[in-house]
Amino acid sequence: MRQVVKNVSWVLVATVLAGCTSMSRAPVDDGSKVASPYPALPKDCTQTWTVKRGDTLIGIALDAGADYRDIAAMNQLANPNIIQLDRTLCVRRGAQKTAKKVASSNSAAAKTDQVKENSKPMTVKPVDDSPSTAVATQAAMADGVRFAWPAKGKVVAGFNESSNKGINIAGKMGEPVDAAADGKVVYAGSGLRGYGNLVIVKHEGNYLTAYAHNSKILVKEGEAVKRGQRIADMGDSDADSVMLHFEVRRQGKPVDPMKFLTQRGT
Repeated sequence: MRQVVKNVSWVLVATVLAGCTSMSRAPVDDGSKVASPYPALPKDCTQTWTVKRGDTLIGIALDAGADYRDIAAMNQLANPNIIQLDRTLCVRRGAQKTAKKVASSNSAAAKTDQVKENSKPMTVKPVDDSPSTAVATQAAMADGVRFAWPAKGKVVAGFNESSNKGINIAGKMGEPVDAAADGKVVYAGSGLRGYGNLVIVKHEGNYLTAYAHNSKILVKEGEAVKRGQRIADMGDSDADSVMLHFEVRRQGKPVDPMKFLTQRGT
């Protein structure tokens, strides 16, 4: 009997040891990175944007000075209305950088021509020398950029880099809103909070113009527009009163439109 108990005990010990040797080991971190669930960024990507809470693709495109459809294509977004928090997006590629250099050389020639034409004495108005205004003025002079007034009303709110990224032009419901220069419509809709019915036009030289709070949009995305062409009717969508909120963006950065607009009547 004692021998039987002894044999049973050895069987139990052997079983326990076998169980111990077959237990799964804890995973070991070998230092390898976890694969990203998103497609790789283009190799020639020169500017990225990390998605923050509240971001929309339209807003990102406006701040980057890009077409939201181009951003969607570069990042293989199946639905432009859905972007994941903390995802890094490519918003500018190398080809655009090259184009920028060409534009710069052309603008230098434009500047030379402008100096020749404006060699006559002229009266110079005092200029606000704040940093943002100075940058806008230098950019306008260097690029030879002049935009036409998009509406006929009075400017009721000026540019402020922190609180108003453009100018507000008062008017009446349904009055014309015109394209400030030749370009292509890169957005037409109401998907950007605070802007109401919005039209964004892309121009040469990495410039965008934005026209907000319209009552009716008269153009479609991808449509080519001419300077002075009616693109919308003035309204009060997402605003407290009837107005046109007009922005000029250079490489995505808001600049004072007053430094780029022609004198009234020209």
